[in-house]
Amino acid sequence: MAKTFRDWNPEQSVMFPPTALDLVEADDLVHFIRNLVIEQLDLSEIMNAYQEERGYPPMHPQMMTALLLYSYCQGIYSSRRIARACRQRVDYMALTGMQKPDFRTVSLFRQRHLRALQNLFKQVLRLCEKAGLVKLGHVALDGTRIRANASKHKSMSYGGMKKKEAELAEEIQGWFDQAERVDQQEDERYGADRRGDEMPDWIANKEKRLEKIRQAKKELEEEARAQAEAPPDPHKTGHKKKPTGKPEEKTQRNFTDPESRMMKSPDGFIQGYNAQAAVDADSQVIVAQVLTNSGGDTHQMERLLDKIRETLNRQAKEVSADSAYCCMWNLKRLNQRHIRGYVAVDGQQQKAVNDWVRRMRQRLKKAGHRSRYRLRKQTVEPVFGQIKFGRGFRQFLLRGIEKVSGEWSLLCTAHNLLKLAAAHA
Repeated sequence: MAKTFRDWNPEQSVMFPPTALDLVEADDLVHFIRNLVIEQLDLSEIMNAYQEERGYPPMHPQMMTALLLYSYCQGIYSSRRIARACRQRVDYMALTGMQKPDFRTVSLFRQRHLRALQNLFKQVLRLCEKAGLVKLGHVALDGTRIRANASKHKSMSYGGMKKKEAELAEEIQGWFDQAERVDQQEDERYGADRRGDEMPDWIANKEKRLEKIRQAKKELEEEARAQAEAPPDPHKTGHKKKPTGKPEEKTQRNFTDPESRMMKSPDGFIQGYNAQAAVDADSQVIVAQVLTNSGGDTHQMERLLDKIRETLNRQAKEVSADSAYCCMWNLKRLNQRHIRGYVAVDGQQQKAVNDWVRRMRQRLKKAGHRSRYRLRKQTVEPVFGQIKFGRGFRQFLLRGIEKVSGEWSLLCTAHNLLKLAAAHA
């Protein structure tokens, strides 16, 4: 007897078509995100931006916000991939009500409301606190370097800029001198009416490159002057020489994203940004986040602690961090805030004659393998792993530190949303 199969007819119609919500299971994440955006998030900052009554009605801001948050939770960041998912995936159809915003709509909405979207981090964090996910018993700090939307091969040092500027200026001037001699010769031969001033494309490109080099060189010089004129930094560690007001020859500037910096990462040197996070050890919820274009972590501890107090109106009882955060200023500030710190001390810092560092070294050594410092590695590093490997975010899409900060905030908001959804499951 032949095997009997269920009927398969993709063209089969139904008498009562299902709603878009019926396309996914009742416990799917998409329902959680949609309901949270509609019922619990304050989007007045975004909604108030739409005051013009004329023109074709735009996509609903609540739907677009939910679309971005859900996409970041799904590890989909490109506006084109988001638009494609709206056409092809049933969970996206349930979220948008079968609407299909194109990639330009998604991209423009994200750029226009990036600052307001960045502020959603605080709202979601307070919802996590309300759900009992934020204890602040122990908080671990760390930073991860993420590639910028720029190639490190598009950078040039200040010394290289000076050399290249002179070479290009000399080459371009030589071409104009040659063109003038040719024009004079042709005028003598053919008459003065003939046109000969057309500029070849390669000259136009080199002039444009020369302009970009001069602009980057000027920015480096202005930055060096500002550093020299600035008052002494009370947080300063080490014994770096006083700024001279002139850029060092090795100081680099990237032409694609001038605000990104060359940074050392586990994969070697990258053109990127330093993304910082403070993570609650009880639930792996991110309780504070900042982004900087400084490769060092030392000055970021106080910024993260300030963010925690600003958002949650209280501070952590314990803080752990690796040796990149270890300096007298940070250890002193932890003591002033009545926070018990567990900050690693590396070999070079052990040689420093400093009571604060010495006491920290003794605290960690005394506890041995039972030290609370052990919580750092199992708290903050898995969060970076989930963002970069689990959800596939390895490079920023936007350029400029302000926009990239908003992008990092969206990533942290999506991470906390997933923690909040799991707690309500």
